[in-house]
This record gives sequence, C-alpha cells and structure tokens, in this order.
Amino acid sequence: MTLIVRISKFAHKNTQGSLLILAALFLVSYAAALTISQVALARSAQAEYVWGHWLAVGVWALTFSILHRQLQRKLPEVDPLLLPVIGLMSGWGLLTIWRLTPTFGIRQTVWLMVAGGFFAAGLRLKSDLSLLRRYKYILLTAGLGLTALTFIFGTNPQGVGPRLWLRCCGLYMQPSEPLKLLLVIFLAAYLADRQPLTKKIAPLLAPTFVMLGAALLMLLAQRDLGTAFIFLLIYSAVIFVATGRRAVLLASSSVLLFAGILGSLLYDVVQLRVEAWLNPWLDPSGRSYQIVQSLMALASGGLTGRGPGLGNPEVVPVSLSDFIFTSIVEETGLPGALGLILLIGFYTIRGLRVALNAEHIYHRYLATGLITYLSLQSILIIGGNVRVLPLTGVTLPFVSYGGSSLVTSFIALLLLSHISHYQHNNSTSPFDSKPIFDLSMLLMAGLAATALASGWWSLVRGPELLTRTDNPRRAISDLYVPRGTLLDRDGNTIAETIGNTGSLERIYHYENGGSVIGYTHPIYGLAGLEASLDATLRGIEGQPAFDLWSNHLLYGQPPPGLDIQLSIDLALQLRSGSLLGDQNGAVVLINASNGEIIAMVSNPSFDPNLLTETWSALIQDDNGPLVNRVTQGSYQPGTALGPFLYTSALSQGILPTVPIELSHGVNGQTMECAREPSDRTKWEDVIAAGCPGASAELGLALGSDSILAMFKSMGLYTAPSLRMPTASSIEAPVAIAIPEAAAIGQADLTISPLQLALAAAILSNGGQLPAPRIALSAGSTVLSALGETTQVFAPFESNAAALQLKHASIPIWQSLGTAINGPDQFITWYLAGTLPDDTGTPLVVVVLLEIDFPSLAESIGQAVLRAAMED
Repeated sequence: MTLIVRISKFAHKNTQGSLLILAALFLVSYAAALTISQVALARSAQAEYVWGHWLAVGVWALTFSILHRQLQRKLPEVDPLLLPVIGLMSGWGLLTIWRLTPTFGIRQTVWLMVAGGFFAAGLRLKSDLSLLRRYKYILLTAGLGLTALTFIFGTNPQGVGPRLWLRCCGLYMQPSEPLKLLLVIFLAAYLADRQPLTKKIAPLLAPTFVMLGAALLMLLAQRDLGTAFIFLLIYSAVIFVATGRRAVLLASSSVLLFAGILGSLLYDVVQLRVEAWLNPWLDPSGRSYQIVQSLMALASGGLTGRGPGLGNPEVVPVSLSDFIFTSIVEETGLPGALGLILLIGFYTIRGLRVALNAEHIYHRYLATGLITYLSLQSILIIGGNVRVLPLTGVTLPFVSYGGSSLVTSFIALLLLSHISHYQHNNSTSPFDSKPIFDLSMLLMAGLAATALASGWWSLVRGPELLTRTDNPRRAISDLYVPRGTLLDRDGNTIAETIGNTGSLERIYHYENGGSVIGYTHPIYGLAGLEASLDATLRGIEGQPAFDLWSNHLLYGQPPPGLDIQLSIDLALQLRSGSLLGDQNGAVVLINASNGEIIAMVSNPSFDPNLLTETWSALIQDDNGPLVNRVTQGSYQPGTALGPFLYTSALSQGILPTVPIELSHGVNGQTMECAREPSDRTKWEDVIAAGCPGASAELGLALGSDSILAMFKSMGLYTAPSLRMPTASSIEAPVAIAIPEAAAIGQADLTISPLQLALAAAILSNGGQLPAPRIALSAGSTVLSALGETTQVFAPFESNAAALQLKHASIPIWQSLGTAINGPDQFITWYLAGTLPDDTGTPLVVVVLLEIDFPSLAESIGQAVLRAAMED
C-alpha cells in the first residue's frame, strides 16, 4: 500500500514537470522562429537575426523551474496541470510582447520575475488561507484606499487618458487589478462566515452591496468601465454559487444591460465602443479602426498564420495589451486562436474542479471567484477582439502586457494552488454542486463563442477582409514582396517595382496615366488596373499551389507577383494623350475583331508617382482626375447613336425620307447637327454629321421595341466585362416611352466611351460586338476575354452602313455626335473605324470631348486612327 502511494505521488509530480518541459519546448521553438523571422522576411541570410527575446526564455525557464520545485516541496498535492498551462500562456505572451516591442518585453520579463517571487513567497502561507479570511475587511479597505489614491496621485504611462496607475521608482501599478482579487477574497470569506448564521438573502448580502457599491463608484468616477463590468460579473458568479438561485443571474443580467444602456448615454467612450461593435464598417478608419484592424489581423492569420515574427500585429493599436490575442492569432493562425482558447478553457475546468472538491465553503467560494475572474476577463477581452462583445479595455490574464495584471493573476494561481493542495488532505463534505456546473457551462459557452467567431473571421470572412483597401498589411507586404510589372503589348514597361527587400518602391513610367493605370499606395490604397489585377500582381493568384503554400510557410508572404502584359500600345497611348492635350475628355482605340484595347486616355489625369504630394488637390478637383472616363464615365450618347439606327433601318428595309428639319428641341434647348452635312438629302451625310432631326426620324420609323432590342444587343445596358473598374450598368427599361428621345440619345440611357467603342466595332467587324480585353497574359498564362463575341447585325447590313459612312478622302468610316449632358453642358462624340474591306487589323476609335467642339474631336480621332493603321 505504501508503495502504491509513493508511485502515485511520483506520477503526480512527474506530470507537472513533464508538461513544463513540453511548454518549454514550444517556447524554445517559438523563440527560434522569432530569431530567424527577419531572415525569412528578407529572404536573405544576410538579414539581421533577432536575439533579445532569448533573455525572456531564460528568465521564464528559471522562474518556472524554481516554482515547480517549490510546489513539489511545499504543496506536493497541488493540481499538476495548473502551473504548466499558466506557464505556457505566460511564456507565449512574453515572447509576443518581446516580438512587438522589445522595451516592453524587458519590462514584462522583470514583472514575470516579480510575479514569480510573489508566488514563491506566498507558498509559505497556510493552505487553509485563514489569514486572508481573518483580515478580509482590512484587505478590501486597503485595496479601495489604493484605488482612491489614483484620484490624487494617479497617472497614465502613455501620458494621456484616464489616470488609473500609481507610479513609484519608475514602475507603474494599477490598483484596480489587485482590487478584483481582494473583492473575491472578501466575498468568499464574508459569505462563508455569515451564511450559516442567516437563511435570508437580503440581510446576508446587504453589507456586500455597500462594499461593491463603493468599489463601483470609484471605478466609474475613473472611467475604468471594463473593470467595473468585471466586478459585477464576479460578484454575480460568487453569489450565484453561494445561493444556488438562478434569479441572481437574471437580476445580474438586467443590471448589466441597464448599466450598459446608461453608460452609453453618460460616457462617450461607451457609446463609441457600442457603435463600433454594432457596425464597425461605418467608420473603419476612425472610431472603429481598432476593431476593424483586429478583424483584419484574424483574417491575415487565416488557417495557418503568417509565422512568428512575420505578421503585422503592430498595426492594431495597443497590440501588446488589449489586442494581444489578435497579435498571436495573426502569426499562428486559427490553430493559435483555438490553442489559446483551449488553454483558458482547460484552466477554467481545472479551477472549477478545485472548487467542487474544496473542503470548506470558504475555499469553494474563493476558488469559484478566482477562476471566474480569470476566465470571464479572458472571455471579455477575446470577445471584444473578435466582435462577439464590445471592447472593454481589460487585459488577457497571464498573456497581456501589464505588471499589475500579471502579478494579480499569479496570486490568483497561488491561491488556487493552496486550495488544490488542501483538498487532498481533507475529506470533502457534501454540497449542492449544480450551481458550479451551471457556471462552468456558461463559461464554456462564452469560450466556444469566441472560438467560433475566430474561425468566422479567419476563414469565412477572411478573404473579403484581406482585399479591403484600408488593410495596411497589403502595403507593408509590398515593401518585401516584388510586385509584378505592367508591360504594354510590345513588352515596354509601364509600371515596375524597384529597390531592395524591405524598401521596395513602385515606379510608373507612364507618368500621366494614373486615371487609367491606377496606383498602389500605402495610404490611399489601390485604383485602376493596379486594383483590378492586384491579386495577380501580388502573387496570390496565378501561382502554383505549392509555391503559394511554401512561401507562406517559410516567409509568411506570397511569392513574387506575376508580370502582366497589357493590350495597350504605349506609343499610341502617349500619342493619343498628346493629341487630347488639356481638353477634358477621353480617347479609346480598340481592335474591332478581338476587343483588345490598344489605347485608353482619360483627361485630366495625374502622375501616380506624385500621389502623396498631390492627393489633397486631386480629391478636391471638380474635374475628377481620379476617374477613368473611358470605363467609368457616364454620358448621354446623343446623336452618336445615329450610325446604329441607320444600320438597323437598312437591315429592316424601313429607311424613311430624310427630314427637312435636322435640328431638334430637348427640354427647352436646341440640338443642332455636329457639323453641316455635305448633302442634307442623303442619309449617310446627315448621320455622319450627327444631325438630331435625322436620328429622331429614324427612331420614329424603328419604334420603341426595335430601339430597345437594338440597345440591349449592343450592350448599352450592360457594364463591359473587363479586368478593370467599369461604370455600373443602367437597368434596361421595360419599354421606351418616347422613341425620338431615345434615338437622339437624350433619354435615360447613359454610356461610357468604352461601351460606344465596342458598339462602333460592329461596323468594322461584320456586325459582331467583341468582348473587351486589356490584360493579355499573366506570366506565361494567356488571359482570355471575360465576355463573348455576339452577332448584332448581319454582316451585309453592317458592312453596307460602314461603306455608306465612308470618309471622302480617308479609307475609314466616321460619324460625329453631340449630346446635352446637363444644363447648358454640350459634349462631343467622334467615332470612326476601318472599312470592312480593309486588309489590315480592324480598328475603331472613339473620342469624347466635354465641350461642343466637333472639329477638334474629328482631328484627334483621325490622327489616332491613322497612326494606328500605319503602325
């Protein structure tokens, strides 16, 4: 029998030591990963190795080795799982703090030694903890007195904010942290002393209301609302276990709800946190910045994490304290989140087991209060990080930075250890265990909710969050991972990344092409082609799965981005921009057979190389230089629709007589021909001249149904499918009410220059509407068009219309158009293309001027088309 007892004790002690060794192995591996993190980030062995955090590993190992031996000697029957679990959590938090801010890592290392010293010294207490029970009033009064001193001598380590700390000898202590512990000790001792003397709840609890009220008033006056909230929860949990009445939980829930509503009315900080919790997307760069960035950190971690030292948790404000959970998860992923939550759940279960097995009700209440304090505070702060609850601004016990919190948590562990040891040497008296089981279910439900939310933001919503333009991690990644180069169709560089790893920079060789090419900027996000092709340029799309996996595993980053070849001809692009000059408008040149966009100019534009210096002026410019007019502009088509109405009338054989009156009135304004037609009696001449009276006559001849069907088939109600931002489509009406207004392009229909260019391609491409295309290839992969070519008119009719609109001296067809795009705002359209019998590449050009200047539009368009035909 003696041998069995000795073997049992040996196994008991060996469990604690073995688990501490496993925790040490994890921390050593984690520290090793942090050491080489900068090498991995730079992808070079020449990078700087990080060593400072090994001091923390050594201090941790020494501290927990001593505590392990002291527990073996003085509390041999202690629960062998508590110390290893807390050791792993505190070491994990310590290394994370070192990784974020070495200065604070040094401080936390010192605090770990202090906390370990308190724990070791506290082992001298008698395990019945009668000393604490005897001096319960003095202890709580002392805690309240220390808290009250912050009204006079209070300070804040950051220099701003609530003065909740006392400073001495360069160290800061937050009295509200030990006050939580002292409240638990007081409640446990008071209830254990008084409960046998009275069966009525009101007389029993009345004195506790006074002490609780005094504590809450001070905390509310200091605006330490998170601690006040925890006080109420701890009080409710202990009273529930003591009385076994669920009405206590219901009453507490009502009080907390009322307090939350009242707090949001009285305190701006509570109102802001509730608003940020309910809808953080309303102001993601302002009042909701913390929670939005916290969720992005979870998304960045994803399934496997970025790797120790390879993430960007410092982006989240207060990342080493309030948001240390997301700091850990960003670099260890969902396994890290679940692992940390499981550790909390494990010590919660073990702590409640200690309470269940306690000999005295004093120990039972004390263990319940201690574990409720540690577990509830963990649920509150993690719940705030993952948007299950509003932010409370408390620390994560054993993990977050903060000396007061760490020392208090270790003292709580010390008391649990004493109770655990004491219960093995005394028989347990029967009692109603159901309240503790109910409490455990509530705590486990809270932890489960945080685990589910972590998975939701990491996996389900993660991909969406990572693509947000306000995610700074993208810009940070661009400093380390080369972004793919944008090339024109001949291989000329349009945009490229230069510099060394860690200081990479994006350079744009097409200096006035910002409205088309777009930009990638650490502050202003993405736009244009840089935005629509971002995934490929950043290396997260188009790469082999193994390359993505291996780069993420080794470097926490995607592989270098793929180069993308565009259909743009840089020489023709520059030529088109030069011809457009300072005029507000657009030029688009496309291959009519395959939809490739050869030139795309939007003016005014900007130089993306100077975005930082010019941003304020750009966003205030009423001319809209940030908008790509070719794809995102929305204009009345006006009489530019004439060639298509003419083609449709030809195909249906319903061409009427040319009207005598070629002008047309629109909303009190008169539209004239864009230029004087060569012959006012010939349809081809009045259509080419953009005469509104002729278009209106064709509209009457075709009728509403025919016009609506034609517009739909030409894609005028559909946004082009293109690998770049395009204007939103206009929903097709059920019917066109006034065919004349629709025919002269002054009804509800608005289009972009790209839509008109694709429609114009019909006349140079045998009646076919091509699918637009701007990205030809990514790396070695050919990128096909997103849409499909459709037949709009029969080749014979479209070819006949194009030949009818043939220019007198140039082998092209062309047409002018004007439109009223607003009160007294006339715009000019010019569309032209190669003839159907031309043996070269079929081309189409569209020019838009935001003024009434047909001759200029014609000269620009003809020059661009000639240059392309000669190329």
